Amino acid sequence: MSNAFYFGDNLYILREYIPDSSVDLIYLDPPFNSNASYNLLFKSPDKTRWADAQIATFDDTWSWGDAAEETFEDVTAIPGKAADVLTSLRLILGTNDMLAYLSMMTARLIELHRVLKPTGSLYLHCDPTASHYLKIVLDAIFGVEGFRSEITWKRTYAHGNASRTFGCITDTILFYVASSDYTWNTSYRQVEGAELLRKYPNVDADNRRWQSVTLRNPSDRPNLKYPYTANNGITYLPHRNGWSCNEDRMRRYDAEGRLHYPAKPNGALRLKMYADESPGQAVQNLWDDIGPLSSQARERLGYPTQKPVALLERIITASSKPGDVVLDPFCGCGTTLHAAQNLDRNWIGIDVAVQSMHVVQDRLKHHFPHVSYDVFGIPRSVDAALWLAENHPFKFEEWAVSALGAMHSGKFRGDRGIDGTFYYMTGSDERSRGIVSVKGGRSLNPGMVRDLGGAVQTQRRLTKDEKAIGVLLTAHEPTKGMRDAAREFGKVDTLIGPIPTVQIITVAEMFAGSTIRVPMMLDTVAAAAHGRKGNARSAFKAPRDISQREFLLPIAGGKGEPSDESVPVMPSFRRYRRAG
Repeated sequence: MSNAFYFGDNLYILREYIPDSSVDLIYLDPPFNSNASYNLLFKSPDKTRWADAQIATFDDTWSWGDAAEETFEDVTAIPGKAADVLTSLRLILGTNDMLAYLSMMTARLIELHRVLKPTGSLYLHCDPTASHYLKIVLDAIFGVEGFRSEITWKRTYAHGNASRTFGCITDTILFYVASSDYTWNTSYRQVEGAELLRKYPNVDADNRRWQSVTLRNPSDRPNLKYPYTANNGITYLPHRNGWSCNEDRMRRYDAEGRLHYPAKPNGALRLKMYADESPGQAVQNLWDDIGPLSSQARERLGYPTQKPVALLERIITASSKPGDVVLDPFCGCGTTLHAAQNLDRNWIGIDVAVQSMHVVQDRLKHHFPHVSYDVFGIPRSVDAALWLAENHPFKFEEWAVSALGAMHSGKFRGDRGIDGTFYYMTGSDERSRGIVSVKGGRSLNPGMVRDLGGAVQTQRRLTKDEKAIGVLLTAHEPTKGMRDAAREFGKVDTLIGPIPTVQIITVAEMFAGSTIRVPMMLDTVAAAAHGRKGNARSAFKAPRDISQREFLLPIAGGKGEPSDESVPVMPSFRRYRRAG
């Protein structure tokens, strides 16, 4: 299976495009139902005029309504333990926000169980908000016998502001398997520092650290109850259960200087275990050795709830083999994909935010310049873009802003006509900002251009930026009156000469290579990668280099849309049935 990234709702994509028993390992870090909005941070090129921008990548807020009711009915329509559990939770909780969240999660966990191979495992990352309910849901879907461990990860350090409760510094990771034939590789962690000195307190003449361990057999072994005369001339009697090895092995230990002779005459003969020969300490279910990402960590991408690569590498190493397929249905900034690529696994990522796809693309390109993968769900033709505008107008808006190289506002209503923003260089050391408005409908008129022009004038007044500009992106051809209205707002001077204050770009023109007419634009995706800091000026690139990001990928749009015959719209597997 090839590496792949899907843009869209993971429930729809799982049901339509991921075959049964095709995935070896699933890690998911879904929203925790924390009633918070999580934002992707983009640093401003000039904080004296513009604050750092934050895009709401997702709202971790769930409420009971028609969509939640529909999902609940979808799950409970098919008899089974999952339906029974969700019905019972409705009796206990009522139709509230928590039930909406659990209904959403149950529907997805059913599909994730379906796509797992019999040797597969699932790790669900959550917090105390709903972990107890999620465990019951998982027991219903995977069976009680599918539960393997409840891992506690120390995700942060002690809080000083805990009030009337204990500070919450841990997350829970629920580990379930598809069958008893699951893949498992024992994980070890290295013992270092004070812990090393404590665990291996003894030092040989050659500075090798060791600890003294028993030679007693854990069970009664009559055949190993022999007296042993050591090289020091003393005969040692066996333990009550017998020695842990036969006499030949004991003599090899003695010849190699590995026996620890007791200081007391009647003391027990013991074995030296050297630190440099130990694989480390077997990992238990308390993970306090993988620290959180600090604000200055090189990994940090400004993405909400980002997890350390080391955390995912531990999970992937324990429950998969090289060449296996790892799936993350809530992909975010791509930490799972990064770790899977590091460990020579194939991967599938799914996310509902188009900005996530760009952050993942930038991350993979930086760390793995030659990585190969497909991207599905993004238009690669005019017809595909028009299909998206017709069928998913908000997704079209998000994609269109990003395709221009701008930054989506994170709002779909109440945005006052500003769907996105971008920064550009007006001179060698001068920067200004532009705003983007997207119109996906067929009904277009000059009033839309004048509204955008008015928004530009307001921005100039509020930010004292006399060279702020506006861009109107339309799915369909604008009227002549709109083009005339745009010219009424005049031009601004830049290092490449005068550019229009209000610019109109159509989808067809964008696919033909048209870009925003500015000298250099800030690459907001790269600017979000805090861990790869460089010269501020280097983050400004030619508009074409930024805006053509989608068009350089082997990508396709959504189901049912027209497409180039040489590239599939989506993978060939399509289904829409519920697994019971």
